[in-house]
Amino acid sequence: MTTRMDVVDYEIFGTDMQYVEIELDPGEAAVGEAGAMMFMQDGIELDTVFGDGTQQGGLFGKLMGAGKRLLTGESLFTTVFHNEAAAKRRVAFAAPYPGRIIPVQLAEVGGTLICQKDSFLCAAKGVSIGIAVQQRLGVGFFGGEGFIMQRLDGDGLAFVHAGGTLVERALRPGESLRVDTGCVVAYQPTVDFDIQYVGKIKTALFGGEGLFYARLTGPGKVWLQSLPLSRLANRIVTSAPAAGGRGRDEGSMLGGLALGGLLGGDD
Repeated sequence: MTTRMDVVDYEIFGTDMQYVEIELDPGEAAVGEAGAMMFMQDGIELDTVFGDGTQQGGLFGKLMGAGKRLLTGESLFTTVFHNEAAAKRRVAFAAPYPGRIIPVQLAEVGGTLICQKDSFLCAAKGVSIGIAVQQRLGVGFFGGEGFIMQRLDGDGLAFVHAGGTLVERALRPGESLRVDTGCVVAYQPTVDFDIQYVGKIKTALFGGEGLFYARLTGPGKVWLQSLPLSRLANRIVTSAPAAGGRGRDEGSMLGGLALGGLLGGDD
């Protein structure tokens, strides 16, 4: 059964901490990730539905949608915001940490987008939020996102969040790009996503870049982020005195360059 895609207008506000306002005509709806809603005008009603919000295929379809979300670590339920007023109304969704909100018209990228598990923010109702299973063992174990990634299907508008500065690249057929595994936000399914060993033992152990990086090969578009959430969280944890880290205002006999800092390097 084909699900009708709502056609929504939107506006993105902010620079480092962005949010998106979606304008809904009477009867239109948007699907939001749990906890992403910032505000909504009078006339917007919300429902918590079982599954991915498309509500197609009866009970079996809802169970399948819920199971897909469970595999990606998300809630079994999705929140749908629908306009019950007689005029246009707006609902806003906020980014969870500093970065950029990416609007993607799925019809323009072939109807499917593969993205990391925590990047989906919201979409027009009708977009299916499923899973993409990595076929290669190396990608599953060392790709930074495991075997399961999110898969957005449909021909409507979806919004994905990237941490830090956003990079969008269109790869030609056969063109490759080597990327830190955590910096991959999303890519078209035509892009080949593989994992490659850094090649040298000394570089792997002391280079600070890990043992593996992602190799993206075109054709297709890829979206990259300069600040993955995991990198930001690691910096916060290692700098927190309660977690055994050292604050930047703490001195030492070496003027802040303690031996542990020299050996530890930059994460």
